[in-house]
Amino acid sequence: MNVTLRQLNAFINVAETGSFTRASDKMHLTQSAVSGLIKELETNLNVVLFDRTTRQLSLSVVGHHLLPQARRILNEMQLFENEASSLTSLAQGKVRLAVSQFAASSMPAVIAQFTKCYPDINVTLLDCSAEHVLQHIENIEVDLGVGVELTEVDEDENLTAELLYELPFCVVVPEEHRFADYEKVSWNELIDEPLITLNGPFIDHVTLELNEDIANQIKNAPYKVNFMSTALEMTRQGFGLTLCLPYMPEVIDWVSANRLVLKPLSEPVKLRKFYIYQRSSRALSPASLKFKEFLQRYFDDYFNELAKMHLVSF
Repeated sequence: MNVTLRQLNAFINVAETGSFTRASDKMHLTQSAVSGLIKELETNLNVVLFDRTTRQLSLSVVGHHLLPQARRILNEMQLFENEASSLTSLAQGKVRLAVSQFAASSMPAVIAQFTKCYPDINVTLLDCSAEHVLQHIENIEVDLGVGVELTEVDEDENLTAELLYELPFCVVVPEEHRFADYEKVSWNELIDEPLITLNGPFIDHVTLELNEDIANQIKNAPYKVNFMSTALEMTRQGFGLTLCLPYMPEVIDWVSANRLVLKPLSEPVKLRKFYIYQRSSRALSPASLKFKEFLQRYFDDYFNELAKMHLVSF
């Protein structure tokens, strides 16, 4: 068997574009050359990778099964090239990063500061759902992942997780609201307050381990929106109070600049944990290790600032 990287690359491009013509344009080859690579691969493997008709080209059952493996092999090769390149200098290389929703909001600021310190290291950012962070790491599409706590990691010996930071759930209120003078607000004090919450799994994490009355109050909030920016603006306009995580400095700055106040919620104090994920079987390149260390220092400094604001304690 003599499977080549060019054959695998052709397979992936045809599968992703659904067309030999579009794949050939993408690969800067003739259509017949791409078709020949696919035929060679099918012959080498003794399988049919695509179902062909006069009008349509689609992956066969076998093709669907082998496509993730082909991607993983090419990602392995790309990683090999990146690591070999980065070894020429500790200040060079490429870092591929996958982040979930809340982590994604803070990451551009981190990358911007990192780039100032290490201009020769290129950091690419892939924002995705929390579950897909692990998938991208498994497929070696990224070097590091940052996201919320996931139980799947405990069941997968190929993945490791290190706590990066944990955020307290807070409530955002107008400056004139009675809660603005409180040092902290208990969850039960939110009962009968008009609330603005986010759709999706955010609510499940908020209400976990709360008593039934306040949990129902949150789940049946009169306003449910998709974006934190919408919730904050609705609070500013007087629609109600917003539950949030102080996940980036810009949020805290926006709250303060718009006559709003952020107060930690207590009884109980609820924390949302965020982790750095990576493959346990693969050492990080010098560039990725440098970014990981920078990331940890960045959030250590950020949480020192939150502590001064009495939003977190150590």
